[in-house]
Amino acid sequence: MNTNQGKTVLITGCNRGIGLAFLDAFAESGATVLACVRSKDGEFVHHCDELSKKTGTEIVVFTADLSSEDSIKAFISELYKTKRKVDVLINNAGVVTKGILQMTTLQSIKDVFQINFFAQVQITQGVAKLMMRQKSGVIINMASIGGIDAYPAYTSYGCSKAAVIYFTKTMAQELAPYGIRVNAIAPSMVKTRMQEQMGEEANEEIMRRTALKRNAEPDEIAKLALFLASDDSSFITGQVYRIDGGLN
Repeated sequence: MNTNQGKTVLITGCNRGIGLAFLDAFAESGATVLACVRSKDGEFVHHCDELSKKTGTEIVVFTADLSSEDSIKAFISELYKTKRKVDVLINNAGVVTKGILQMTTLQSIKDVFQINFFAQVQITQGVAKLMMRQKSGVIINMASIGGIDAYPAYTSYGCSKAAVIYFTKTMAQELAPYGIRVNAIAPSMVKTRMQEQMGEEANEEIMRRTALKRNAEPDEIAKLALFLASDDSSFITGQVYRIDGGLN
């Protein structure tokens, strides 16, 4: 039985990579999807239209620039005006940068934190209000093994994802009285554009240390999100799930 059918799922950064896999998986599972992207391009809108026809589910596209606090406020306001119930929030949008600490500006660190952490906090604050009123909800934050294991030249990214992990555990405690569960997914290397941004050296090192000797497919991450969003995981909260192919 598909326990996500009929739910409404809000996903950020879902126009490519893991986010697009989330969009496809939840639509195919029978959920209404609220897709939050930086801008609407023709190819993405066409994909959503075709997916909606194929699955018979509703896909609503919102726009928000996560580098702008005002843009996020406007998005949350627009979401409130729809008076929609949000059953699941997936904070997926993220960026990665590379550079040794001595060559990294403070502004670049702030820019990464804005997208990877502060924006997620702001969106969660807004959506959690809806979930608290309805006394139910699931929040899934996209962390990373980079927030658990240390890798040279990834201070900005790793620290931002470590913040996401702490945020996940704290919110799980604070929101539990309202029937809201909060968990995080921490993938290793996934076959997305971000994998290319990480660079050949990082890819080779992770591959060398991975038991399964391959990178994850985006839909493998989506399958875990489907489980965590479903009622099958009703007693799971405050957890960080490594999905890393046996990385050591």
